[in-house]
Amino acid sequence: MIAFLRNLVFEDFWLKLFSLVLAVLVWFIVTFASQTDAQTDERVFSHLPIAVVSATEDVRDFRVSPNQVQVRVRGDSKTLQNVQSKDIRAIVDLTGVTTARELRKRVEVAAPTGITHLRVVPEEVQVIFPPDR
Repeated sequence: MIAFLRNLVFEDFWLKLFSLVLAVLVWFIVTFASQTDAQTDERVFSHLPIAVVSATEDVRDFRVSPNQVQVRVRGDSKTLQNVQSKDIRAIVDLTGVTTARELRKRVEVAAPTGITHLRVVPEEVQVIFPPDR
């Protein structure tokens, strides 16, 4: 029995020691990475106006329903404290749309560097085109 335990510990000792050191190193890396993620925060910006981007000259004739969205973002806590509503833009891109009466388009979000948008509510809006003159 003692010979079995001795072989269990001392056989390939350096390989076992290397494996143990490698496992501890991986554990430290994972622990440090998860603590770094804990410094991120989320924030919700409500009533953000939707900007319409189009190739036509007069964008004011387009109507968007609803005309405001709610955006949830994530980022570093310090960076997120400095972000204001004007720094986050909700955009509906109508470039390439030539003719339509009503259209549903996805809302795109532009956020500052280091800020990731998680969700926008509603995800799509209805675009109402002006009547032909």
